[in-house]
Amino acid sequence: MKGRKNTSDLIKMALFVAIIILLSVTPLGYIHLGVINATTIQIPAIIGAILFGWKKGAFLGGVFGITSMIKNTFQPNATSFVFSPFVPVFGRDEGSLLALVVCLVPRIMIGVVSGLLFMALSKTKISKTFSAGICGFCGAMTNTVLVMGGIYLFFGRSYSAAKEQAYEALIGTVMATITGIGITEALVSAVISAAVCIPLFKYLSKNA
Repeated sequence: MKGRKNTSDLIKMALFVAIIILLSVTPLGYIHLGVINATTIQIPAIIGAILFGWKKGAFLGGVFGITSMIKNTFQPNATSFVFSPFVPVFGRDEGSLLALVVCLVPRIMIGVVSGLLFMALSKTKISKTFSAGICGFCGAMTNTVLVMGGIYLFFGRSYSAAKEQAYEALIGTVMATITGIGITEALVSAVISAAVCIPLFKYLSKNA
């Protein structure tokens, strides 16, 4: 019985990993909303954390981070050095290991925050659907805040130079990203997480 459960858990995790990889290599990872794009790759990590706990959610977030590093390594743009240690930092001849912090830690924390928050909300009278929406919002915001914070802290001047803007203006860019794109992504994550978790909760309860 225990072996069957372990096999089932591995299959479920493999499915979520496959979804993350699919989103990372196709346009499905982004939803076009006029002048901005809302990233959706974080959503499987959030849902996985809600359904299976923060540890598995952290693992799925790590997978998201690795796919981001790979994409920025092999399809680099002007600011890919903040996500890949293999891409030279703007104005230098080599990359920085700090890129691993920016690329991996925020994504891992998506699962940690979403999983622990859902665990806490499950002890209240808030419905599972609404709780999933809250976790979707907070998980996505965790990613945006930590990524932009890491960029500002570790790569501020190089990032500003790559974007051809004054370093003094970077804090405004960071805040605009968090309050603009960040909140949009968080709202999308909240809606999708709540909608997807409704049938999954029912399915898992029947097949527990």
